[in-house]
Amino acid sequence: MSDHGTVAWPPAPVATERLVLRPAEARDRAAFVDLFASPEVGTHIGGARPREELERAVPEVPGQRSGVFVAELDGTMIGLVTLEVRPADRPGRVRPEGGETELGYMFLPQAWGHGYAAEACTAALEWFDGALPGEPVVLCTQTANDRAMRLAMKLGFTEVERFEEYGAEQWFGVRRPR
Repeated sequence: MSDHGTVAWPPAPVATERLVLRPAEARDRAAFVDLFASPEVGTHIGGARPREELERAVPEVPGQRSGVFVAELDGTMIGLVTLEVRPADRPGRVRPEGGETELGYMFLPQAWGHGYAAEACTAALEWFDGALPGEPVVLCTQTANDRAMRLAMKLGFTEVERFEEYGAEQWFGVRRPR
C-alpha cells in the first residue's frame, strides 16, 4: 500500500466479533516463526522455511511494514492478513499498468476451520474500502488450494485469469470497489 501514499500506517486496531487486526509487535515473533516454518501453511506457498533460518532472520519486531495486519485471538497472534501492492512484473493484473493492492493471508494450522480467515479478511477489506474508496483488490491463489478458492468466492472475488507460476496453476481474481 505504500505506493498509494495516501494511507497512514499503522491504522488503529480493527476489532471484529472475535479478533483484533493490529500491527505486529515483538510478542508476535514466535508466532511469525511458527507460521513460516509450518509445513501445513507452506503447502500452497512454496514450502515451509527452515526454523533455524527463521530464528536468525526474523527481526525482533516482525512484519513492520505498511499493509501487514496481525490477526489476534484472545491476545495471541493466530495469523496474518496483508494488503500490499502486487508487483507489476508478476502475472495477473486488472489495470494495464498493474500495481493493484493484493489481499494475502496466512493462519496457523490450529486456527483453521473456525472462520477466522474469513472474519479477518472481511474486516481488512472493509478497512481498505474506507481508507482507499474506489480501489479494486486482487487475490492470487493456487487452484489446488480448495479452502483459499472457497474463501475468495465468499469474499466476493471473481476470476480474471489463470496462469502458471511457481510450478502450479494460479487463480487470479478481483474484488471491485463497493
